[in-house]
Amino acid sequence: MPRPLRVAIVGAGPAGIYAADALLKSDVAAEPGVSIDLFERMPAPFGLIRYGVAPDHPRIKGIITALHQVLDKPQIRLFGNVDYPTDISLDDLRSFYDAVIFSTGATADRALPIPGIDLDGSYGAADFVSWYDGHPDVPRTWPLEAEKVAVLGVGNVALDVARVLAKTADELLPTEIPPNVHDGLRANRAKEIHVFGRRGPAQAKFSPMELRELDHSPTIEVIVDPEDIDYDEGSIETRRGNKQADMVAKTLENWAIRDVGDRPHKLFLHFFESPTEILGEDGKVVGLRTERTELDGTGNVKGTGAFTDWDVTAVYRAVGYLSDKLPKLPWDIDSGTVPDEGGRVIEESGSHLQSVYVTGWIRRGPVGLIGHTKGDANETVANLLDDFAHSRLHTPSAPGPEAVDAFLAERNVRFTTWEGWYRLDAAEKALGQPQGRERVKIVEREDMLRESGA
Repeated sequence: MPRPLRVAIVGAGPAGIYAADALLKSDVAAEPGVSIDLFERMPAPFGLIRYGVAPDHPRIKGIITALHQVLDKPQIRLFGNVDYPTDISLDDLRSFYDAVIFSTGATADRALPIPGIDLDGSYGAADFVSWYDGHPDVPRTWPLEAEKVAVLGVGNVALDVARVLAKTADELLPTEIPPNVHDGLRANRAKEIHVFGRRGPAQAKFSPMELRELDHSPTIEVIVDPEDIDYDEGSIETRRGNKQADMVAKTLENWAIRDVGDRPHKLFLHFFESPTEILGEDGKVVGLRTERTELDGTGNVKGTGAFTDWDVTAVYRAVGYLSDKLPKLPWDIDSGTVPDEGGRVIEESGSHLQSVYVTGWIRRGPVGLIGHTKGDANETVANLLDDFAHSRLHTPSAPGPEAVDAFLAERNVRFTTWEGWYRLDAAEKALGQPQGRERVKIVEREDMLRESGA
């Protein structure tokens, strides 16, 4: 009797779990069957949903419910707290599996090459997000002394950062934030948050719902300058062809024409301001310089030569995420992705790296919403199964599931399991119960491992 198709997936975030789901729904899952092992460097699964989505967005975190149903399937095993390539290498994986899918996502901040970017008080948004989301590998404190703060970028991460900075700690207390984050936010002195985009309202990358949520807080006054509401032919075409862009523009227009209210924290959304320099004194941020831009007819902008210095003492860049380079895999340094064709990893020679695949942000870069990774996963898995059907996959030397357990035990790798996630989940919910909260996130890696029974 033929054995099941053995597949390793490196990265147990949405992209990896969607790939597992696609494998389970394939014809191969019925005959000869599939056996899937997910490897995750964090002790807990769910990737960006756990460590990248703002705590006051439980609606998005609800995606975990659907992912849970996939990981509950008996054909899937989870190996948490296992790092690629430190704990297990590509050669190791190839010895155990017919195919390997990398779905490691993107966690670092993309660089912004302007003068002053390295000053004290200049931060990457990804680092701040990791802090307030209770990531075990970042410091437990965050400096929040600045009363006036700039956020560079007009995507959803910029909105998350601005909103968390503008809200009070008590507004966020009902969420899953751990005690160290609540204590840090209680000390937050920010009263003015300025979000900067170099193009116009029609080019903003906000999701309409995320944008509107800014205005729901009783402590945040959202302010848009009427002079920033401007469209050229390219912008009008964008609005006609993109319902979301049109909804964003309408929301911004409504905010621009209303009277400014008296909520205590002011959140300014600035358009047509391109950051050119972070100003410093004695190594610390003392301001931000921007150049006014104007539309060129195509939806793009050009500089006007008019500069403004903004009085801020902290700057957060939210200009995109960047994936970490994966050893033993080809790498496109410009896009921060693994070169591929339909999910098949492509070497410099142009040939497919046998039995190795990518999906999600490591494949196409950190763009789109969480749900967009599902189509990615389906395409990658379809090509993997096509290679299987045509005998193009390599043959592992030790395909039995028990070989993986023996390997990790021999290496003294302390790993968590899916059953362990249920224990950690219960522990976090128990911490929240006395305060009427759904959960309180456990931060320390050692505590997560202990509660998981690792």
